[in-house]
Amino acid sequence: MHTIAALYHFARFANPAALKPPLLKLCLAQGVSGTLLLAREGVNGTIAAETPAAIEAVIGHLRALPGCAALEFKISHADVAPFGKMKVKIKREIVTMGQPEVDPLASVGHYVDAQDWNDLIGRDDVAVIDTRNDYEVAIGTFEGAIDPKTASFGEFPAWWEANKDRFHNKKIAMFCTGGIRCEKSTNYLLGQGVEDVFHLKGGILKYLEEVPAAETTWQGSCFVFDNRVSVEHGLKPGPHLLCHGCRRPILPSDRERSGYEAGVSCHYCVGQTTEDDKNRFRERQKQITLAKRRKW
Repeated sequence: MHTIAALYHFARFANPAALKPPLLKLCLAQGVSGTLLLAREGVNGTIAAETPAAIEAVIGHLRALPGCAALEFKISHADVAPFGKMKVKIKREIVTMGQPEVDPLASVGHYVDAQDWNDLIGRDDVAVIDTRNDYEVAIGTFEGAIDPKTASFGEFPAWWEANKDRFHNKKIAMFCTGGIRCEKSTNYLLGQGVEDVFHLKGGILKYLEEVPAAETTWQGSCFVFDNRVSVEHGLKPGPHLLCHGCRRPILPSDRERSGYEAGVSCHYCVGQTTEDDKNRFRERQKQITLAKRRKW
């Protein structure tokens, strides 16, 4: 059984590049895999290990970084390793919005606990907005939530500017996978003069962990950025696979549809990539298959 920790924390790192070597060294020594992003605004990522102690060692290291003592994380489990290797990357943002003035450390919307979320989004004066990417929303979202149909989080400000008049005299409730995108999007809306802004504390993952399926307003599965692809209530792995051509989630039955080729394309992307792209993907898939055979 593999222990998985999803985490993020906004802090002010003067030199994130200097934090990378000791963090990566510790992760490798502990047998931890996954991806951690470091930027001047903080840390974000998901890691996994075969032992809880290894995860605890990395969390302890992160909490010792400047401004990170209150770092929180969400634990789930998987039968197989959700990541192949460990990566620590230096980024301009730990979640890319492209709005330099946005600062979640200055202010964010009102946090709403998972147990109180259903009551909030059921109110007539509340508009519920899903801040995730279109392919994430496609496999699951909250009942009645608005889908901005954005291909990336960086498109959200433009979508809001084009649609803000729809929400006159409405309170805004926002949600995302783990909460990090809402930290930025709620700060952005506050900066745009929106007064009543709320967001789901801990994101969809916390909701699926704490709210019983019998009481849910969630419909479908939640996309996650690891080899599980999706999770459901109780954070149990969902049914989805990943198309390695476009990184979109697909169902097992989609492998029977026209356009599917393992590691190369699916019905979503078969017409969106060139033959050169597909040949590169085929070579990549060939190498993956050979590596698996050598491991066996």
